[in-house]
Amino acid sequence: MASLCAIGLAASGAIGQQKQIRTVSSISAADKAAGAKAHPQLVKEYGGAYSGSQVGYVTTVARKIAVQSGLSNAGGDFTVTLLNSPVNNAFAIPGGYVYITRQLMALANDEAEMAGVLGHEIGHVAAQHGQRRQQAAQRNAIGGALLGLLTGAVMGDSGLGGLLQKGIGTGSQLLTLRFSRTQEYEADDLGIRYLAKAGYDPQAMSSMLASLAAQNALDQRATGDARSIPEWASTHPDPAARVGRAAQRARETGARSSFRNRDAFLTAVDGILYGDDPKQGTISGSRFLHPELRLAFTAPAGFGMENGSDAVSITGSGGQAQFSGAPYSGNLQSYVESIFRSIAGQDSGNRFGEINRTTVNGLSAGYLTVRAQSQSSQVDVTVFAYEFGPNSAYHFLLVTPAGAGIGPFSSLVGSLSRLSAQDAAAIRSRRISVVTVKAGDTVDSLAGRMAYADMRQDRFLTLNGLRSGDALRPGQKVKIVIN
Repeated sequence: MASLCAIGLAASGAIGQQKQIRTVSSISAADKAAGAKAHPQLVKEYGGAYSGSQVGYVTTVARKIAVQSGLSNAGGDFTVTLLNSPVNNAFAIPGGYVYITRQLMALANDEAEMAGVLGHEIGHVAAQHGQRRQQAAQRNAIGGALLGLLTGAVMGDSGLGGLLQKGIGTGSQLLTLRFSRTQEYEADDLGIRYLAKAGYDPQAMSSMLASLAAQNALDQRATGDARSIPEWASTHPDPAARVGRAAQRARETGARSSFRNRDAFLTAVDGILYGDDPKQGTISGSRFLHPELRLAFTAPAGFGMENGSDAVSITGSGGQAQFSGAPYSGNLQSYVESIFRSIAGQDSGNRFGEINRTTVNGLSAGYLTVRAQSQSSQVDVTVFAYEFGPNSAYHFLLVTPAGAGIGPFSSLVGSLSRLSAQDAAAIRSRRISVVTVKAGDTVDSLAGRMAYADMRQDRFLTLNGLRSGDALRPGQKVKIVIN
């Protein structure tokens, strides 16, 4: 991204008694152009723009908090997008582009919490944290599921010389890599200042971080894999450790506002799509099901899954994988080689070897494993492809320790099957429903209405920012998830 100009300091006065953080104070033409170029790909990678009734409300709130950054005094200079994504994420990029997923909006419990997390992301832009990590991002720009195993790889005799540079999907990597602890603290501090300047309760940052920490823990318990964490957590380290610090920073602003605008927020979030969009496939426990593509597979025990717009990531201690599709000409050998070329940058004349042919649940399949050198060790890279018809094919891209081959993913590649019309029709979307607590309602009774087969009480508590033992009162509004 192009650099922002006009370096300045954060707000002064009562709010500025904390540590001064160097920030910028304008949006340059170069930044606007760079942001406009990146915007379409970012929106695509996060499932497209959400089109529900919440869009106008989110835009108003995001612009209100964004102008507190000093990047511009005009709310219209900021392009705000509510993303149709089931991951908890928010980010902002130079040029005045601000994003939040519908999933993260649903996790918030009032307008101030949503504004706080947006302010945190805008703080990263104002403090130019992104510019400091661009060089590393370019080195590590590979698909999210391969990041960590192949970072910095120097390819050996396998012929995959450009694997790291090509990857599966690189657009958002420049924007969502991990920040340093210092940068996270600075973004928290700036977001808290923006909240106070906008008239919100600055303690909203702390309560939002607490909800994110609770969601992280819940997702890890649900998958049974401590490595499987929501995207916001993977790129924004340790929200639990920042809760107390954010509360202290809020007190230090001297702001006395308790404005949260909870009722307006709950009215807006009511009815929003929650979790996977069936049109993009759904995750149910360890199973991935796609009603439109009419396919399903099961992740190995101990592996977590995350559904993206172009691929499904499967991550665990034994390796990492992605499932996706590509154009198919009717030849599995050519298909497998095309996948290797797409990630290796090889010209069309090179060969990677003859594929091994097999049949999986009645589907013609073929696979090939090649060896690659990472920073610290060698790894096996496997493409396992399936023919679904004369013009369609799908594949897993697997990365495992050298010598493991398909091993850790044997059950995964063997589980892919066609989804029956009856099973496809049974897949339904989930939505947020805001309900008013009545006399006699309890956490248990309301949690029992959650559209899940497991962990209903934990999901209800986390969604509403509640703790075990909290009592509900008649007239209180809470969120539940329904079909």
